[in-house]
Amino acid sequence: MAGQLSGQPIIILDKDKTRTQGKEALGFNITAAKAIADAVRTTLGPKGMDKMLVNPVGDMVITNDGATILQEMDIKHPAAKMMVEIARTQEDKAGDGTTSAVVLAGELLNKAKTLVEQNVHPTSITRGYSLASVKALEILEDMAIDASEDVLENIARTALTGKSADLALDSLVQLCVKTAQSIKDGGRVNVKENINIIHQRGGSIKDTKFVHGVVIDKARAHKNMPKKVKNARIAVLDTGIEVEKTQITSKVQITSPELLKEARLEETKLVDEKVEALLKSGANVIFTEKGIDDIGMHCLAKRGVFAVRRCKDEEIKKIVKATGARVVSVLDGVEEEDLGRADIVEERGLGNYKMVYIEGCENPKAVSILIYSGAEHVADEIERALDDALRVVGDVIEDGKIVAGGGAPEVELAIKLRKYATTLSGREQLAVMAYADALEEIPKGIAENAGLDAIDALVDLRNMHSKGISTAGLNVFTGKAEDMLRLGVIEPLRVKTQIIKSATDAANMIMRIDDILMAKETGMMDVNPEHTADFYNGIQAPPVEED
Repeated sequence: MAGQLSGQPIIILDKDKTRTQGKEALGFNITAAKAIADAVRTTLGPKGMDKMLVNPVGDMVITNDGATILQEMDIKHPAAKMMVEIARTQEDKAGDGTTSAVVLAGELLNKAKTLVEQNVHPTSITRGYSLASVKALEILEDMAIDASEDVLENIARTALTGKSADLALDSLVQLCVKTAQSIKDGGRVNVKENINIIHQRGGSIKDTKFVHGVVIDKARAHKNMPKKVKNARIAVLDTGIEVEKTQITSKVQITSPELLKEARLEETKLVDEKVEALLKSGANVIFTEKGIDDIGMHCLAKRGVFAVRRCKDEEIKKIVKATGARVVSVLDGVEEEDLGRADIVEERGLGNYKMVYIEGCENPKAVSILIYSGAEHVADEIERALDDALRVVGDVIEDGKIVAGGGAPEVELAIKLRKYATTLSGREQLAVMAYADALEEIPKGIAENAGLDAIDALVDLRNMHSKGISTAGLNVFTGKAEDMLRLGVIEPLRVKTQIIKSATDAANMIMRIDDILMAKETGMMDVNPEHTADFYNGIQAPPVEED
């Protein structure tokens, strides 16, 4: 970009940068965002299809989870990356509805493009969209129904329907409700931190089970330790059971074999004393984040103690929550009140594939789900489905509000927003009408993916809602508009409100961009041009000798 002053060009932008302005810039952004929405649209609804995503090394993911699809895609366009952020935000805040949020954002931008072509200014469109979203949230609050614990199974069933979990739907629905209720703490349900989902080789999805405790993918430290401990008293450490190195630089000179033997005996004695002090607390099971050396394992094994080393931080946190133990940093500082309790701690498994089960915990705040499957890809998809179902059950437990599913809220919102638009006098009215049209793309997408005529389905839904049946949604198995509450197809209010918020914010952000300045991609960039292949920040690379 250059200007002209007294015959001399004024360089403002680097010649290696490209600039796109006005409607052209808006069009590029909308096209990119719409491409992302179209990519996940076919996964919408209980009869949506799956996507196979293959990375450069051949690893693949098969899923219809919108958030997972977008995370696995190698997306370059900045506007398209904003659509990925929508899915991530929706997943974090509500746990489900990622595909709907992305599809709605794409349709809002698509409708906005039409308005811009009719010379409606983007600022008027974003103002209209903001007004529509505020009104939509008010309408959703009015539509919300107080939920009881009786509806939790239907919430889980709605989330699981249409995924690989269909093969064992009833048992998985009950498992999700039981698991979510078991970790309720002060009215909150923290699925991410308090539920450990483990894949177990073999069996079928129907064998998937709930463990009233924690399962960790580890084995006992030594084969001479007991495989099973009843009435377990559990010590959790963040220090190792091993010979400690000195805190200062030192050297020990050994001049004879006898001195070497004496040094080893002294090391064994020191570790043995620490183990003895630890076991005075009554502990018979030990979990530690750090290591246990050969001497430590010998001392523990001869006393019949079950020990697991190198536990991950997440595993330690879940063990603490499940058993009531407290993490201790000093071996000889463990007291009886620091110990956790469990009925059984046992190592189970065949060959090299073994896991440790901590079961029979009293009122555990962390629990586990074991997914059985003969294929790892199936187990991965079941885990994603269970995560969604657990999160939405948690939403209802926390908020106590539900709405009908099957596209019913979107159709009701569209009808009421059109009425609301008539009360506006400016060009924002056109934007609110466009917002209503965009909302109806959700039930249309559900119908299309079920092999139904989208127009006929939408007409039937509008007809039912015009008669005052605001809970009428599309039954994809019959192809008719029916009362979703009666069918038990329900969703958390939080999912729907977050869809509105996420999609509107992203669409408005993209709509306000009228100038794109983009540098050419040059591979790995270095802020210091003086760096060379053999000299970096004052460090000289060693010479490479020729063979």
